[in-house]
Amino acid sequence: MKNIKLTIEYDGTSFCGWQNQPRGRTVQNEIEKALSILLKKKVKIYGAGRTDSGVHALGQVANFKEKIAIPTGKIPLALNGLLPEDIVIKSAEEMDPSFHARYSAVGKKYIYKINNTKFRKPLLRNYAYLVPYELDLEKMMTASKYFIGEHDFKGFMASGSSVKNTVRTIYSFDVCMIDNMIIIETRGNGFLYNMVRIMVGTLVDVGRNKIKAHELPLIIGSGIREKAKHTAKAQGLYLAEVYYD
Repeated sequence: MKNIKLTIEYDGTSFCGWQNQPRGRTVQNEIEKALSILLKKKVKIYGAGRTDSGVHALGQVANFKEKIAIPTGKIPLALNGLLPEDIVIKSAEEMDPSFHARYSAVGKKYIYKINNTKFRKPLLRNYAYLVPYELDLEKMMTASKYFIGEHDFKGFMASGSSVKNTVRTIYSFDVCMIDNMIIIETRGNGFLYNMVRIMVGTLVDVGRNKIKAHELPLIIGSGIREKAKHTAKAQGLYLAEVYYD
């Protein structure tokens, strides 16, 4: 019995998210179908975390435990021949039996892209959040630093989550602009449901002068979802990397 870790990249545009559900196409289901064909039996995989409909991944991680004769290094090639073009297995590694993609993770990195142009760019419509208003990048950069550290991010969690402990530690939160694309990169020990998208939405409101940068500590401390304003759109979000000890 081998415990195999898969590192996965996918375009989330046509998926109803990562996790299996009764209706709609999911990343988990497509990979499980491919594995079941390859191994000629039903296979269950466990992901490092859920991504919503439209969210992309550069480094999602999943694992499965099965008796498998294929050399581990050849699993990506074998699976990629069975998977649709919007999913690719980047690597496969044999792990200790105790490894679990979700429960062994100690942190994650997300990237968010904002297309800050007056008119939409059709080729970017599924891969960046169009904000056609002038944004004050300096104010956004100043405000972003208030996210760093250990905080109770209850006000930055969407409804529908059953998580009871809403304290998370953000290690870094960087904002930069390349041409007209604002790139946001954040690393933390964990993220709540829609937390990154709500953080980005709050920064967009700072950039539009709807929120003052110095108000961020009060908004975080309030724990009130409504004070964090809007949720940025799914298509700008990328799960970039999952960290393990």
